[in-house]
Amino acid sequence: MKALGVLWRASVLATAALLIPSLASAQGNNRVLKMVPHADLKVTDPNFTTATITADHAMMVYDMLFAWDSKLTPKPQMVGNYTVSPDKLKYTFTLRPGLKFHDDTPVTTKDVIPSLKRWMARESTGQKLNEFTASIDAVDANTFTITLKEPYGLVLFTLSSSAGTVPGIMPEAAAKVDAFTAHNNTIGSGPFKYVTAELVSGSKVVYAKHTGYVPRSEPADGLAGGRVAKVDRVEWVSMPDPAIAAAALTAGEVDMIEAIDNDQKATLQRNPNVTVEALSKLGWFGMLRPNHLHPPFNHPKARQALALMINQQEYMQAAFGGGQNCFSFFTCGSPNGTEIGSEPYQKPDYEKAKQLLKEAGYGGEKIVLLGAGDIFRHNAIAQVTAENLKKIGFNVDLQMSDWGAVVTRRGKKDSPYQGGYHIFQTFSDGIGSMSPLTNIALGTGCDGKNWFGWPCDAEAEKLRDQFVRATTEIEQTKILEALNKRYWETLPYIPLGKYERLSAWRKNLDGVLRTNVLALWNIEKK
Repeated sequence: MKALGVLWRASVLATAALLIPSLASAQGNNRVLKMVPHADLKVTDPNFTTATITADHAMMVYDMLFAWDSKLTPKPQMVGNYTVSPDKLKYTFTLRPGLKFHDDTPVTTKDVIPSLKRWMARESTGQKLNEFTASIDAVDANTFTITLKEPYGLVLFTLSSSAGTVPGIMPEAAAKVDAFTAHNNTIGSGPFKYVTAELVSGSKVVYAKHTGYVPRSEPADGLAGGRVAKVDRVEWVSMPDPAIAAAALTAGEVDMIEAIDNDQKATLQRNPNVTVEALSKLGWFGMLRPNHLHPPFNHPKARQALALMINQQEYMQAAFGGGQNCFSFFTCGSPNGTEIGSEPYQKPDYEKAKQLLKEAGYGGEKIVLLGAGDIFRHNAIAQVTAENLKKIGFNVDLQMSDWGAVVTRRGKKDSPYQGGYHIFQTFSDGIGSMSPLTNIALGTGCDGKNWFGWPCDAEAEKLRDQFVRATTEIEQTKILEALNKRYWETLPYIPLGKYERLSAWRKNLDGVLRTNVLALWNIEKK
């Protein structure tokens, strides 16, 4: 069977040009960039979901007040000038001139302030800033202030965030839509326009250069600096079969693949016309997210049972052909990485897991496990989880759909048997995961406004508050260790390991940025 699989893959690679929709008509056009995204775009509201594909879309369409450079230093983006009062309680921001939405209307503080408030209502990084904020007020059409209740040294860092949802500035009408209701606005003020008329759901998403966009004068650096669109048009071309996508890249039918399959890695690395590289230097991480609202995973012992069924290498091998163990909730390999508290869970123990399930009161009810069959790595980890759940005594109902449907369903608090779920799995980049502030999955506020899965733990929230107020590295390190230990006790999610997410692009592309969210400005086709 293995030999047949190899022959099938080879056949696909050899004949893929016949299977791919013809793109040759534009092959010689150096003003069109064709990119294979890692998933199909289903949600365009940048505040409504943390799906990476939506963040990729937001980076195309929306602009931000600040942005992280390659060293994660916050730099002004839409802001021209800003000042901080001597008591550090008032920040005054003035927009830089020339900012226009895609419909040619000017960007003003009437758009900025509700956009910020909408983002702060549900994104964990923004929520923390909101706790420190007394008011956000307009001075005039181009100037606004953020007044704090007490000094908060992470204001600019927070406004630059590309972890979780993107704080993109949108028109006032869209910004005033309730943060927990998705809107269909597609107008931003970023370097590209979303061409709704050319959308082919499940197949193609099109963006056109925003000719009215005035980029900053600084060179591009991470997500900061000049966001210069150097092509006239960008097409996201969906190709769920990674072998077909690799063949299309080899043939020059597409220019870039956002995330390649491990099976294609060696072939593409040998191609002299292709670059294979990880764009996010701190890697990516898998996570299994239980729903804390419903039995059995509202009980900590049931979540501990999940942790005891996990062999991280099994997951990484199935999804990526290998990876690293990582038992830190704060990005192994980063300055914050610590594995304190993880010791009882570093090896599977199925018998202990079975005993914990009994103690949690599990009685054999079906466990609704969500899986995405249209993305190879999501499909792989869903299959591994289903088998592991069975090993420790769960009655598993694996419900497969496409990733877009999972993204929609994971936000539902309904009973798992009435449209909700018990478990979903996803991946997070290392930059977003490295801090208690930016790791969206670690918000454990008990108001139900935190990230999908809705863990509730007041003790962990107190530690997060202490972390953002800490003034020395020694204090921060002690709090990080206490938090990691606490998270292994309460398990807001279960880490599945660390891996490199590799992108690939043809070498006639110049200016590909190394960022945690895909940035397609600054790219030039030669």
